[in-house]
Amino acid sequence: MEHLLEILWHTLLDTLKLVPFLFLSYLLMEFLEHRSGNSAEKLLRRSGKVGPLLGGALGIVPQCGFSAAASGLYCGRVITTGTLLAVYLSTSDEMLPIMISRGAPAVEIFKILGIKLAVAVVVGFAVDTIARIYRSKHVMGENEPQIEALCEREKCDCHDHFALSALKHTLSVTLFIFAVTLVLELLIHWVGEEWLASVILDRPVIGNLLASVVGLIPNCASSVVLTELYLGGFLSLGCLLSGLLVNAGIGIAVLFRGNRPVRDSFRVVGILWAVGVLSGILIDVIF
Repeated sequence: MEHLLEILWHTLLDTLKLVPFLFLSYLLMEFLEHRSGNSAEKLLRRSGKVGPLLGGALGIVPQCGFSAAASGLYCGRVITTGTLLAVYLSTSDEMLPIMISRGAPAVEIFKILGIKLAVAVVVGFAVDTIARIYRSKHVMGENEPQIEALCEREKCDCHDHFALSALKHTLSVTLFIFAVTLVLELLIHWVGEEWLASVILDRPVIGNLLASVVGLIPNCASSVVLTELYLGGFLSLGCLLSGLLVNAGIGIAVLFRGNRPVRDSFRVVGILWAVGVLSGILIDVIF
């Protein structure tokens, strides 16, 4: 019991130290998003053949409901499959603010973001090129969904004051970080750090598969778990990216809710998952 209380106390202190940095990170992101309004979504609507490039670039910056908005645009065939995949692959959910608050080296952060952007753009253009080869005409602009309704349905609170929205994000992510850190500390205490690291790090392909499954969970908890495991030394760079590349947040839930036929949604997620796993394995071989 004494060890448990000590672990609990240290975990609480370590988590609380992150709160100011998390809040400032989210405050800046929310401020930029509220200033830009719906310009990112409007730009994505008019992206045309360069959609994968714009989708990948816009997805890099964490934005409230952006992957959900992209899913909604795809449901109405306003954007292409390649553009949607580019947004999904580049979106990092909570990875960026957590790494910033943890004091991760800027070079490491930019390397991860750069890899995600490169994969997103290449895959996006490749998918659209293949689609144009097999289909002479791509139907766009019909049955456009109501993005505002989707956003309200998913309760992303995009229209809160940016400071209030930043505070909500901070509190939510802080709770996830505390829970994940506590579980890791307890596992290390009970089974040992070397054993826990060997379970994942010594099984590269299995590690990539497991990370990608976690990344598909449509909740910010998945990116929190993956980032914390990586920063704790329990995930390789490739495993981290296998999870983060498929981590499209609530966008996947919106896709399955509004896209028809349903098999098309499975096709999109199947491509997303395959790209995440294969890219992660390749990155582990290179790095």
